[in-house]
Amino acid sequence: MGAKRSRTKAQDTLFAAARREREASGAPLAARMRPRTLDEYVGQQHLLAPGRPLREAIEQGRVGSMIFWGPPGTGKTTLARLIANTTDRAFVPFSAVTEGVPRVREIVAEAAERWDTEGRGTILFVDEIHRFNRGQQDAFLPHVESGTVTLVGATTENPSFEIVGALLSRTRVFVLEPLSTDDLELLVRRALTDAERGLGTQGITADDAAIALLARLVDGDARRALTVLEAAAEAIGTGGRLTATAVQEALQRRVPRYDKTGEEHFNVLSAYHKSLRGSDPQGALYWMARMIEGGEDPMTIFRRAIAMASEDIGLADPEALKLAIAARDAYHMLGAPEGYLPLSQLTIYLATAPKSNRSYMALHAALEAAQQTPAAPVPLHIRNAPTTLMKELGYHEGYQYAHASPEAYIPQEYLPEELRGTAFYEPGPFGYEREIAKRLAWWEERRRRVSPADDAARPPEGTDRSSDDATGDSATGGGGDH
Repeated sequence: MGAKRSRTKAQDTLFAAARREREASGAPLAARMRPRTLDEYVGQQHLLAPGRPLREAIEQGRVGSMIFWGPPGTGKTTLARLIANTTDRAFVPFSAVTEGVPRVREIVAEAAERWDTEGRGTILFVDEIHRFNRGQQDAFLPHVESGTVTLVGATTENPSFEIVGALLSRTRVFVLEPLSTDDLELLVRRALTDAERGLGTQGITADDAAIALLARLVDGDARRALTVLEAAAEAIGTGGRLTATAVQEALQRRVPRYDKTGEEHFNVLSAYHKSLRGSDPQGALYWMARMIEGGEDPMTIFRRAIAMASEDIGLADPEALKLAIAARDAYHMLGAPEGYLPLSQLTIYLATAPKSNRSYMALHAALEAAQQTPAAPVPLHIRNAPTTLMKELGYHEGYQYAHASPEAYIPQEYLPEELRGTAFYEPGPFGYEREIAKRLAWWEERRRRVSPADDAARPPEGTDRSSDDATGDSATGGGGDH
């Protein structure tokens, strides 16, 4: 077994060398400058300063399963890799966005074989672990308990809300903080001078003000700082000078970013909604994918889609709202990544459905009328009359029970006196609203047959307008809504 383990280490060394060569030739600067040791790691001194518990555990090779919680670019993935390297364990990355439970089983089987044949443990690094639903997270439990794998999860979300309690109780949570400007300046200067992995061979000089500006504008995100630096270096060329202007231009030109709480979050969400409203499935799918790749909470996307189904489609296609809710429920059942399929299906459906904002407009017209007439009395004939006194006062007098008519419709007035004749809702010309328009026209034609004196007056022959059975009103006042 010892010979086999030695041979595996040699292979690992060979693969590592090949990886370094590949990184040196074409990987992004942020990937090339990943620290190789704990001493090279910048930031998180509350966790990794000499003598701190986490650092000692890593150096002594006795790390357990853990969750790293922190914003993007704080070194969660890098630290997980360093733990694997320092403790001589295999590092197996796993994405909660693109992989599912079957892959977990494969990794666990490989980890068990690795331990049996090499005596070597496995770090299972689960990026964006919060994207797993409860059932998927539960799949890790037996393997964490048995020690087959050491789970290291990374999340930008509060683990108290996003990680199931059973898994949370079996892991330690470490909070990673945004890097300070001093930390970021150190990283930038290191990248500018590192000839092996960084930009040291390009002869770039940098103004102190430019480095300070860069460190200040990236919000504690080391990866973003190095990405901006690389973009600026490409723009100024070999032997160029890094100025504040170059930094600002690089920030605007070359750094794609999706911030789940900032301006870009609302920009992308707005682009998604407008693409749906504009009947463009291609644009809607793209912005949906941007949000998924950016780590957006899928429920945020579903909430916008559900609102859009009512606001911009409404009764032109009543199935849109049903599908939106069903797709959300399907996501809850499936989790990621399978749950993105009903989201994609919903996105295409909403984008290609007939559009109408008439329900939306009707709501706001009715709200405005209610604000302007807050004391308008309920017409007597449609008031509830559960007591004899109320009936004597004229409550319910003249109400006509619609189902007493063969057509289930008897023209009468339901609006307050000052709003009679007001139309809040007018159906549009598309989809199911065409059928609604026909029905409203049919009712209006019958209304015209009734003279004003008869409107809200006589019930059809044989109808007892005071009968509880006919009106649906109860003696206790609880059922007067027919």
